[in-house]
Amino acid sequence: MGTEKFVFYLLSAILVFAAGMVVSVRNAVRAVLFLVLAFFTCAGLWLILEAEFLAIALVLVYVGAVMVLWLFVVMMLDVDRAELREGFGSHLPLGLAVTLLIVFEMVLVYGTGQLDTALARPPLPDATGVSNVEAIAAVLYTEYAYPFEIAAVILLIGMVAAIGLTFRGVRASKYISPSAQVHVTPRGRMHLLDLPRGEGGEDDSAKDR
Repeated sequence: MGTEKFVFYLLSAILVFAAGMVVSVRNAVRAVLFLVLAFFTCAGLWLILEAEFLAIALVLVYVGAVMVLWLFVVMMLDVDRAELREGFGSHLPLGLAVTLLIVFEMVLVYGTGQLDTALARPPLPDATGVSNVEAIAAVLYTEYAYPFEIAAVILLIGMVAAIGLTFRGVRASKYISPSAQVHVTPRGRMHLLDLPRGEGGEDDSAKDR
């Protein structure tokens, strides 16, 4: 076994372990940390496939921005774990059925011989000097332009839906219209209040004297 295959199987084992821990641990913060480990391991696999741009983008975008934000959100949320575990038994048969279906599809694709590892390798730079980024961009914005735009629209819809779910209505704020400030008069700047007198009908100033 060569060095490349050894590193590939090692990273694959770590990736499978981290992915399993993401869905099995009970602590949400630990699940996020295992997901970060899975992203780093997947970036290593992409480096082996000579997809350096995808590996760097995965680390910078997902690990550096998305997962850090997700970790802060998980730590700030007050999640009731007992309430989440209440419906675990009722959803277990459906989860097992979906899992078996996914495994069956993977075995079916692998058994037909249609899963060629050469197809998963991105186009390499040729003699003309085309870089890996240019090769990926040429395929992404030509053959997969419409799926790329559809994915962008789906992400936009998800962002709008998240804002709509977390919106709690307009909060009362001390807002003053600028036009009202301009047209204000000296009489309107001060209001004189007629305060009630004391019990004996005398002012407080008279009592002081």
